[in-house]
Formats: sequence, structure tokens, C-alpha cells
Amino acid sequence: MLKGIPKIISPELLKIMAEMGHGDEIVIGDGNFPGASMGQRLVRCDGHDAPALLEAMLKLFPLDTYAKPVYLMAKVPGDTVETPIWDTYAELIKPYTDEEPEMIERFAFYERAKKAYCVIQTGESALYANVILKKGVVVD
Repeated sequence: MLKGIPKIISPELLKIMAEMGHGDEIVIGDGNFPGASMGQRLVRCDGHDAPALLEAMLKLFPLDTYAKPVYLMAKVPGDTVETPIWDTYAELIKPYTDEEPEMIERFAFYERAKKAYCVIQTGESALYANVILKKGVVVD
């Protein structure tokens, strides 16, 4: 056990976040995301929702300040599903960056996810709840 580490962050995820370098990307995938077939590394966080994990990670994980730091999977054209989780994500990242999340077309998101350092598979049930974070430089 360590002090100050949110309990939702497993030892495996903590190790991966520490290993990542500036510019590396990590995916937080919803429960429908094909994480096992996408990632170079996969961390299972079944039973946890994506916003709780994002909030905990941002306490430890610096976002990039030289490039867009947050990417969301865009809805498929014509899909009318509501995406209130995007507003939740925007509120969670606001203290850490002035940049708005960039929307990425679904299959382009998948291609980017394949190159990510790690994919985290959550139990998030909201649709289009997939997010990519680009790691920044630790300056503290």
C-alpha cells in the first residue's frame, strides 16, 4: 500500500503510468471497447466506471502541453445516442488543461488505440465513452 494513490488505480496501472514517457498515449475504453484486440498492453478495470478512473489518473498523470492531450471517439454519423459523459470528461480535465478534447472518427480512434502504450478496459456502460490521454512532462 502507498499513501496518496487513489484506490481505483491498481499496482499494474500505476506501474504502466510511471513507465510512460512524454507523448505516450493511454486509452480508457468503455465496456464495449475491443481492448484485448487493440492494445499493446491491456489493464482490466472491470466494475469501474470511466469517469472515476479518469479523475483518479489525472491526479497523477500530467497531460501534454505541446500537443492535444485528450481525444474522444466521435459518434458514427447518424447515430442519435446521447453522450452526456463527454460533458463529464470536459469537467474532469478542465483543471489540468485549457485544451478542449479533440473528436476522432471511430475507426481512426481504433487505429490510434492500436499504437497506444496501453488500453484500460473499464466496465463503463455509457456509449462513446472512450478517451485517449497523451502524457505530458512532469514539472513538479
